[in-house]
Amino acid sequence: MLFEQILNGLTIGSTYALVAIGFTMVFGVLELVNFANGSIYMLGGYLTLMVYTTMQGHFILAFILGVVMTGVVGFCLDRFALRRLREKKAPKLTGLITTMGFATVIDNVILLFFGSQTKPYPNLIDFGQFQVGGTTVNTSQIVILAVALLLMGVLSYVTYKTKLGKAMRCTAQNADAARLMGVNVNMVISVTFIISSALAAIAGTLVGMYYQTIDINMGFTIGMKTMASAVLGGVGVLPGAMVGGLLVGLFETLGASYISAGYRDAVAFIILIIIILVKPAGLFGKKKINKV
Repeated sequence: MLFEQILNGLTIGSTYALVAIGFTMVFGVLELVNFANGSIYMLGGYLTLMVYTTMQGHFILAFILGVVMTGVVGFCLDRFALRRLREKKAPKLTGLITTMGFATVIDNVILLFFGSQTKPYPNLIDFGQFQVGGTTVNTSQIVILAVALLLMGVLSYVTYKTKLGKAMRCTAQNADAARLMGVNVNMVISVTFIISSALAAIAGTLVGMYYQTIDINMGFTIGMKTMASAVLGGVGVLPGAMVGGLLVGLFETLGASYISAGYRDAVAFIILIIIILVKPAGLFGKKKINKV
């Protein structure tokens, strides 16, 4: 029983981690809290379902197109809204409000085209069950964990071992200095938004298949869990987002199983508050020293 709950927690936590990685990448580069992240996650799930239904069963192609289209939406958020604010030297609060407005637009577009009813979602990664030491393991869980861990590994490699990752880290540290060194800062920021949105779309599709349903409220829920994961691990720290997402998923699953399902979300946030009180910068975060 305990092993099953741990596996459930790690499975859903790995999807939180994917969205939290995108969230923390955007924050790391721009120091911007992207409130549209949860809505983009929901949009990715709906777009994949729409394309899959239209193409009558070609899931792989539908999945790729859904992720690509969601990435384009993330690019549009930066290119046609946030970049203009940067060029005008607008306060960072303006960008935060812009992402909130963009999230509202996405939510209402989804509501307009798909309605408010919960939609059934085909589970195309369920290849049956098998036993491990008397514990039933679903192949959906293994697939989700494998995909999430693979993407985490790829993102870590890109961030710390490639020129693009170096450009992202330079932009995060000092955008003006990076620009003087020949880095195309606007391109780096746009690519960051594309990656963040694509990760959210992948997570939204995986969660839709895991629960076999999708609804209009999932964006708000994941938005809260994403911020909790990022804060828990340390905002702006990529490994922190990974670990934070896994821990939040684990906390809420164990809390729902051994305390009460009604306290599923509360348990995760209570533990988050306790950790932040002990270590305000998060598990992997470092206290910043402001030099005058």
